[in-house]
Amino acid sequence: MNVFEATKQFVTTRQAAEHYGIHVNRNGMCVCPFHNDKNPSMKVDRRFYCFGCGATGDVIDFVSRLHGIGSKEAALMLAQDFSIPYEDKVNTARPSIRKHLRRESEEQKFKRMERHCFRVLSDYYHLLRRWREEYAPRQPGETWHPRFTEALQNMNRLEYLMDVLLSGELSERAALITDCGKEVRNLERRMAEFTAGDTAGNKEHGRQRGAAPER
Repeated sequence: MNVFEATKQFVTTRQAAEHYGIHVNRNGMCVCPFHNDKNPSMKVDRRFYCFGCGATGDVIDFVSRLHGIGSKEAALMLAQDFSIPYEDKVNTARPSIRKHLRRESEEQKFKRMERHCFRVLSDYYHLLRRWREEYAPRQPGETWHPRFTEALQNMNRLEYLMDVLLSGELSERAALITDCGKEVRNLERRMAEFTAGDTAGNKEHGRQRGAAPER
């Protein structure tokens, strides 16, 4: 098989998306990297389709658009990153393509970091929005819940940071990623802990409701 046939047979778009730093939920949905998408609107499986902007194609099309490279370069990148064997009938073309891929690597790394940073900030922002509604005080004089306080303190700053990542100059985006790297890692860890805690709480609540009729 040539490199196109081999990559399309052995790698799904979902595997490629996750490999290049895009979070895919268990339903196969992710935030579309091809338009200003704040909620998951792209379905990735063997192929991909965005319900927001209409982008569609196979795994090679996805990687080509994601990294701004040609189809041949995208197929070679996939073959290299996933260790896929293929028949190479034009050996003389490979060194120059590999050189181009190496030259692109720093830019690709920055884009992955940028997408990851935006995803974590966006997930945290939507969590804070939920907390602001769920934990808002219901009566005058009621003590504010810590999660409600956290939402009020951080939402405006998160909106600013996400705006920088979406429309800021390259130097501003790079400085934000550098300055907020540790904060983003801490947020990602905290949200994982919240999700695990909420899941455990929901299961316990479900068991209690299921046991209630037994008297």
